[in-house]
Amino acid sequence: MKKEFLSQQKAKLEEEKKKIERQLGSFAKKTKRVKGDWTTQIPKFDGGHLEEQADEVEEYGNLLALERSLENSLRDINLALEKIKKGTYGICEKCKKPISKARLKVYPQARYCKNCH
Repeated sequence: MKKEFLSQQKAKLEEEKKKIERQLGSFAKKTKRVKGDWTTQIPKFDGGHLEEQADEVEEYGNLLALERSLENSLRDINLALEKIKKGTYGICEKCKKPISKARLKVYPQARYCKNCH
């Protein structure tokens, strides 16, 4: 792949990584024990109304699902950035054939080609 295309993809990936980390940082904290792991803050109940506590528990559940999704996206972005460094970016992990530039432009962290996805 051409250096210019790789440079553009790297910039896109790094920008998306910053965006995801900001979003995660708004409701979760990075853990030091496991690389790439975040922990959503558990609501602290202060003896308030049951309805308020139920709302907080529901929101916590929603944030946990969002955390997992964002962590997965972040993992794929970091993997793509590592592949750029190693010179293996844009190669399908299943069939080992090149992933189309059109697919990579739309989804820079793609791990699989259109046929294997």
